Amino acid sequence: MVYRFGDCELDPRRRELRRSGQAVHVEPQVFEVLVYLLGHRDRVVTKAELLDEIWGDRFVSESALTSRLKAARQAIGDDGRSQHLIATAHGRGYRFAGAVVDDAAEPLGSAVPPLVRHRDTQEIRYCRSPDDVSIAYACSGAGPPLVKAANWLTHLDLEWQSPIWAHWIDALSHARRLVRYDERGCGLSDWEVTDFSLDAWVEDLELVVDSVGLDRFPLVGLSQGGAVAVEYAVRHPDRVTHLVLVGAYARGRLRRAATEEERDEADLDLRVGRVAWRRDDPAYRQVFAAQFLPEAPRLLWDAFNEMQRATTSTENVVRFLDTFAQLDVSAIAPQVACPTLIVHARRDRRVPESQARELAALIPDSVLHLVDSGNHIVLHDEPAWPDLVHRIDAFLSTG
Repeated sequence: MVYRFGDCELDPRRRELRRSGQAVHVEPQVFEVLVYLLGHRDRVVTKAELLDEIWGDRFVSESALTSRLKAARQAIGDDGRSQHLIATAHGRGYRFAGAVVDDAAEPLGSAVPPLVRHRDTQEIRYCRSPDDVSIAYACSGAGPPLVKAANWLTHLDLEWQSPIWAHWIDALSHARRLVRYDERGCGLSDWEVTDFSLDAWVEDLELVVDSVGLDRFPLVGLSQGGAVAVEYAVRHPDRVTHLVLVGAYARGRLRRAATEEERDEADLDLRVGRVAWRRDDPAYRQVFAAQFLPEAPRLLWDAFNEMQRATTSTENVVRFLDTFAQLDVSAIAPQVACPTLIVHARRDRRVPESQARELAALIPDSVLHLVDSGNHIVLHDEPAWPDLVHRIDAFLSTG
């Protein structure tokens, strides 16, 4: 159940309060007061009932309840004078007096993409690399530029319909002009290419930035796009103002394998992946999706797999996986000269948290922030999502 009233939306299951679309932080007892009043809004709730419900057997004074009521009113845009939402029944208790609409909550990890605001602003163009590969790029939103290095299997058009990616693209486009592109081998860029390498990916990023006509800009890299972003920032220190790395790593799985057991495990994972992708094995694709989204329901694994199948060939997937496993920017990461924010999910299984800590240790004066998620790609209905967006927005707003 989701309660909607005025400009507010309260979801008890996710423990979220939003006002005008923005998350509002409230203390746990304040949130419980709101939930209880909304759930019993057909009557006056006595002070004794609220004290018993919120504090149980613990003895607290009425002043504690009064302070929680005051905070609850402030959180939803009400006050003790107007009482247009929470009314005081003098000598009796309190009643939620505002008009409320009850909506059934979407299941966590819904396969329905979130509402987006900036899709209609997108314009797609093409540029051509020196080795004659057509690279598709897009601009969306309005404001100062933000460039996103390409990551795993993108599609400039289909991403807006994806429950995995739509909220990412929309949030990065808000109050900014987001520039992103499909890397060679996938999406709207050429699929038939010979060079899958870090150098080629960095050169494609250089090509897109020059085609748009940007001089200085912040750069964001997700997953293996982080390695591309690091390499670009080192090659062009005069052009990158801020660097944001989300779910990124300095060394691919084979490169970071330190023991013979880890090397055998990484090699086996790659060999199984090559065979399974070439056979288009649906069972393996589910296992693969679960590594990226372990805390998402099966219907989102299906959406993830459908997105992968629509964005490139199975042969290219194998080539991507082989190249990702060999990535290594650990030697040059200490040369990053711009302010850097590293954001990572605490329980990420695809790229362990240790990789974020390694990046933070390598990049001078970088800031590491961990969000409470186990998904490699944070979903729009996770509590971690507004935290992640807030951190990135705050970081990019610094001079």
